[in-house]
Amino acid sequence: MRVPRLRAPGLLVAGALGLAVVVACTAAGPSLAGFDPAHVATADRLLPPGTAGHHLGTDGLGRDVMARTLAGFRWSLAVALLALVIGGAVGTVVGVAAGWHEGWPRAVLSRAIETAIAFPALVLALAVIAAAGHGFWALVLVLGLVNWVGFARVVLAETRSIKRREYVLAARLLGLGDARVILGPVLRALRPTLLVVSAFAFADLLVAEASLSFLGIGAPLGTPSWGGMLADSRQYVFTAPWLLYAPAAAVVLAVLTANLLGDGLTQLWGGGGRAE
Repeated sequence: MRVPRLRAPGLLVAGALGLAVVVACTAAGPSLAGFDPAHVATADRLLPPGTAGHHLGTDGLGRDVMARTLAGFRWSLAVALLALVIGGAVGTVVGVAAGWHEGWPRAVLSRAIETAIAFPALVLALAVIAAAGHGFWALVLVLGLVNWVGFARVVLAETRSIKRREYVLAARLLGLGDARVILGPVLRALRPTLLVVSAFAFADLLVAEASLSFLGIGAPLGTPSWGGMLADSRQYVFTAPWLLYAPAAAVVLAVLTANLLGDGLTQLWGGGGRAE
């Protein structure tokens, strides 16, 4: 018996529920746990969940796991959102320029996009962090520079299609300049595509941020980052497995929410699958 796929309204409702949970965790932050995420209490190290008021236990330095996981929402979501803005802005500008103009401008910009796709993202991350050092803005810059390519590819293809639509041709025949046409009907037509791509890109950025922090080249040491917490939990997988559960669940919740919203918007606006 075939299980029916969840349709757009169901996906959007599920995504909205997940978004509500993410927003609540981000807004409330560590106050829900009642502990300072940076407070070190070596006497309380590796307490199991439910002990001494620590609902999810403590880590190897006695810090409350729940407080650090909730604080990770603010760090990871802020990094991903700002990187999304940078990557989306750069990618949209490059994609529109390449899709709108013919001849050598399109050829040059297309080659730039292909070169960026081929360039190893980890090498770029290491180069930027080596120059700028660990920190919030270095991580945002790295992820933003990696993320713009996906936007550029999709926007380039969409702009080439939109350029041939009747209302765009009519606007150009009325004497409107390229800037007014692009900032008006073209960007309005791109809005659904940009929303869908942004949802999926946000999920990818969350995973990328957690991965870089897990490798030790993302968040600074001691920052309540999900990737850093997962890295710290490796040495306690068998003795204190609760250190792994909370940050892993937070990553899954945030990424799943973004993907549900992206899939729902894709189906709602006529796309059958994930935008690439």
